[in-house]
Amino acid sequence: MITRLVQIYTGNGKGKTTCALGSGLRAAGHGLEVLMISFMKAKIAVRDGTEDINYGEFRSTELIPNFTIIPVGRETFVDKDNPDPIDIEMAQDGLRLAKEAIQNKKYDILILDEINVAVEWNLISLHDQLELISKKPKEMELIMTGRYARQEVLDAADLVTEMKEVKHYYKDNKVQARKGFEY
Repeated sequence: MITRLVQIYTGNGKGKTTCALGSGLRAAGHGLEVLMISFMKAKIAVRDGTEDINYGEFRSTELIPNFTIIPVGRETFVDKDNPDPIDIEMAQDGLRLAKEAIQNKKYDILILDEINVAVEWNLISLHDQLELISKKPKEMELIMTGRYARQEVLDAADLVTEMKEVKHYYKDNKVQARKGFEY
């Protein structure tokens, strides 16, 4: 049996979710079962008056039989200083799903996308996040993404990568989020 580890992708740079998706895609290519729970993200969004898939990965992974993504968020942004009760409820649903995945041991890889942000914005507790890490089965890889990873989480992880923004076209060139790249 291969011992699987805890990976954290954090920092203010672009690419945390993309990195986790790449790891999941690689694992799925080897027949491993992957579950990704996307905190604070909705499956469907309305842009320019048209309803469509919110993030491309929700459509792409439908083509991969052993890669499942469950979004647990609304289309609107969460108010960090005053989260709506529904945002807390949805994050708690994601936490419950993560706990079930850990307990059932059905998946080889569990990706908790944006969980660090959910903790920072008080949608779930740091205690709950650390409990997920401590209860992770040895045969399950756990990947957590999002800015604001707490020091306790970094200390509990086996691998920590901090994405550092050096230059970003949002700021430098006033480029808006682009379909296929940022969503």
